[in-house]
Amino acid sequence: MVSQEIRRIAPEMDPLRMGMGWKVEDLEKPQIIVESTFGDSHPGSAHLLAFANCAAEGVAEAGGKAARYFATDICDGMAQGHDGINYSLASRDTIANLIEIHANATPFDAGVFISSCDKAVPAHLMAIGRINIPSIVITGGVMEAGPDLLTLEQIGAYSAMCQRGEITEEQLTWYKHHACPSCGACSFMGTASTMQIMAEALGLMLPGSALMPATCEDLKTFAAEAGKQAVKLAKLGLKPRDMVTMDSFENAIMVHAAISGSTNSLLHLPAAAHEFGLQIDEETFDRIHADAHYLLDIRPAGKWPAQYFYYAGGVPAIMEEIKGRLHLDAMTVTGKTLGENLEDLKKNGFYERCEEYLKKTGLTRRDVIRPYDKPIGTNGTIAILKGNLAPEGAVVKHSAVPKEMHRAVLRAKPYDCEEEAIDAVLKHVIRPGDAVMIRYEGPKGSGMPEMFYTTEAISSDAELGSAIALITDGRFSGASKGPAIGHVSPEAAEGGPIALVEEDDLIEIDILNRVLRIVGVRGERKSEQEIEAILANRKQHWTPKPEKYRSGVLKIFSQHAVSPMKGGYMR
Repeated sequence: MVSQEIRRIAPEMDPLRMGMGWKVEDLEKPQIIVESTFGDSHPGSAHLLAFANCAAEGVAEAGGKAARYFATDICDGMAQGHDGINYSLASRDTIANLIEIHANATPFDAGVFISSCDKAVPAHLMAIGRINIPSIVITGGVMEAGPDLLTLEQIGAYSAMCQRGEITEEQLTWYKHHACPSCGACSFMGTASTMQIMAEALGLMLPGSALMPATCEDLKTFAAEAGKQAVKLAKLGLKPRDMVTMDSFENAIMVHAAISGSTNSLLHLPAAAHEFGLQIDEETFDRIHADAHYLLDIRPAGKWPAQYFYYAGGVPAIMEEIKGRLHLDAMTVTGKTLGENLEDLKKNGFYERCEEYLKKTGLTRRDVIRPYDKPIGTNGTIAILKGNLAPEGAVVKHSAVPKEMHRAVLRAKPYDCEEEAIDAVLKHVIRPGDAVMIRYEGPKGSGMPEMFYTTEAISSDAELGSAIALITDGRFSGASKGPAIGHVSPEAAEGGPIALVEEDDLIEIDILNRVLRIVGVRGERKSEQEIEAILANRKQHWTPKPEKYRSGVLKIFSQHAVSPMKGGYMR
């Protein structure tokens, strides 16, 4: 084992280990890093210490010795509405870097990785691919819904309603005080929930353990079992790059389509694949989503809170429905193939245990997960749009877009930051038929923050919700719904066409044909050749904006981040 080789090379290792309480006999055991994002930072991480301790106990029971390490994450929800959200995407790469330091400065034989939320789970996936030691993931599950199934993604809409005078301040306060009744990821199919599911779909988690209710005692059992499995993986020498292949990532994207997963997955899965030595581009997502069946009736696109996902059978139940589209021979952390895992779950009582929870809701599995032949939709849930406005692509979650906006020609209303745009929406400067353009919010512009409050202000507005579009080189929260197109590439800070758009340019959106382009100027249609000449002339007179950040991590991130279509990671 690598830990034993290091002991021979580094004579200080043994006395330093013993100085923190290790016994002599511990030194020769398989040494397992238990890396978590535990911290008093937000509900997705505040409860993770218990699972880290359970994993450490499982390691000990299997004959190994665990060392707990911590790289706490931030909360996108707490960072919303101010410049804190600019740190969100950069935090993903920073956590991955810190885990690399932890794992390589004191090499371990295997690792257990415990996280819950938007940037933490993808950071762990990136780190696992990078350090490539035998690894297993445990996720911290999802919080309970509040009274009347209240969930956090509704707060943005209620806040916009309050600002418009549609509800009182007292009503908004009540909603805020009851939306998060427990720890765990937010209870909707946002980025946190999506990425927990992606980790299992990639084969890096024990089958059926993703997105369990955070309050469920079964989760502690899974954490202990993960610790035991990490010791087995160390002895087998089964490394992540040996089992996570392009087939594994295609499985994950197929599951992503079935659950109507967050568009942020188009940042995180390519970034993780890059660390595994693989390349996923926007065309991979578009190809797999094109005729995929969308089955999961979970918010924000669906009806139910995310805690019901596990009750209905979780990732395995989704996989059973789309089994014919999956690579069932993909290897997993159990040491078995995906197909073998699915067969084992039918025999070990997994679905019966889930059913006991579901009965308490009064629902059936089919209320939450539709059968493959009776889907919610048959053309996936996202599309990659291209054209002279987004030569490298843009992403739209079309399952959440009103049908009126699937094909439209709109008047451009460009803004150079989100604050200006949301003010225009709330004050009804924006009118039906407009395309709100928010630019200079990409990775190199401001760190690629979410445009969550703007999307909520639009989707909750009865007049604008199905009559305008939001187009940005930034990104959206996984909770976002409505006519939103993001990740426009190249971004404005690099002089992409979105930087050249002027007031009342005509913008064509055609989701079916995957088109996003400028088709007119000052409200008048022009030919493709005329538009090309106009954009070339504007580019000659375009002046780059000064760097927003002159020091610190966001300066480093903005200088080194690749295009959103490649994953937005730091090169």
